[in-house]
Amino acid sequence: MDSYPIPRTCPLDPPSEYRDLQAGRPITRVRLDFDGSEVWLVTRYEDARAVLGDARFSSDFATPGFPARLTSQPPGPGTFIRMDPPDHSRLRRLLLPEFNRRRVEALRPAIRRITEGLVDEMATQGPPADLVQTLALPLPSQVITELLGVPYEDRDYFHETTKVIGDRNVEPEQRMKVREDLRHYLERLVAEREQRPADDLLSRLGAHREAAKVSREEVVGIATLLMVAGYETIANQIGVGTVALLENPDRLAELRERPEALPAAIEEIIRHQTVIDYGARRAATADVEVGGRLIRKGEGVVVVLAAANRDEEVWADPDRLDFGRFGDLAERQEHLSFGFGIHQCMGQLLARAQLEIAWSTLFARLPGLRLAVPLEEVPFRSDMFVYGVHALPVTWG
Repeated sequence: MDSYPIPRTCPLDPPSEYRDLQAGRPITRVRLDFDGSEVWLVTRYEDARAVLGDARFSSDFATPGFPARLTSQPPGPGTFIRMDPPDHSRLRRLLLPEFNRRRVEALRPAIRRITEGLVDEMATQGPPADLVQTLALPLPSQVITELLGVPYEDRDYFHETTKVIGDRNVEPEQRMKVREDLRHYLERLVAEREQRPADDLLSRLGAHREAAKVSREEVVGIATLLMVAGYETIANQIGVGTVALLENPDRLAELRERPEALPAAIEEIIRHQTVIDYGARRAATADVEVGGRLIRKGEGVVVVLAAANRDEEVWADPDRLDFGRFGDLAERQEHLSFGFGIHQCMGQLLARAQLEIAWSTLFARLPGLRLAVPLEEVPFRSDMFVYGVHALPVTWG
């Protein structure tokens, strides 16, 4: 029986074994390396959508058979991505208006201001620079503080906190302590916003939570989730997406010539470089047949989004970075990088806005941007749940 996860041989491509599995064993049993348990591995696009769109597959860590990697206890209040309806629906419904198109468009000037400030600082200090520390990490951290309404005098604390939580060199006990400190800080901030509301997400959640039957503790959990989950995925998408662009100079030249192609390019980069590397985890709550296989109640499932996004049955020559795939919005096939079904990422419009502004600003302001070291010397995050780069040395000019 195969062990999972399967190591990569090329940093910008998923393991080649996924292609073999899709051809012969698209739904197969594997043994998880962290505890030796056996689960179903799903690698084909259509099967992935079938599992993610079926309410009989639970996202709750407490469900028997759930492959709860990196989790020693159930998630706290407000962590709706690890809940099933009705709690998932109740919490998500409260948050949904905060991520609609109108709200995201209203945030664009702030995102642009933050991005331009960070790139200005890079340009002033001169090459070389670590793009992770100078742009990929601080941008989403600062955007989330803007979104939540963190007071300016506390923002440095917030950015340092997120940096520690995402640093693999920090001891797990220290990371847990920092997360606990963050929770206490957010508890105080949520209580303060209920007393003195402002025009920000925490104030609006506080104003509507009682009508939505959501506790203050759950609002704190939602805020913590936004801080940690939204921050880490965007930071790594900026990092590894930049590597993919720099390693495909023809595509980068295409963007310089046709800046209007950037939205389609972002969809292709997100498909090609799927940062949710481990996959989406579920547990069956009933016997379900998927792709001709019977998955029994109490069995765990890992849906490999990176494999589904490179399925040859869906995308011709899927390993090639091709911005034309998403040119016609009406005709395009939906990638699974933001998930599918009721748990599809609600922050995806905000994610796209940050990527669009980050890359358009970066490549316009720093002509000749390129890796400062050979690709094989870039430290990729193959040891983490979210794929990306630990550091990205770049130069320009």
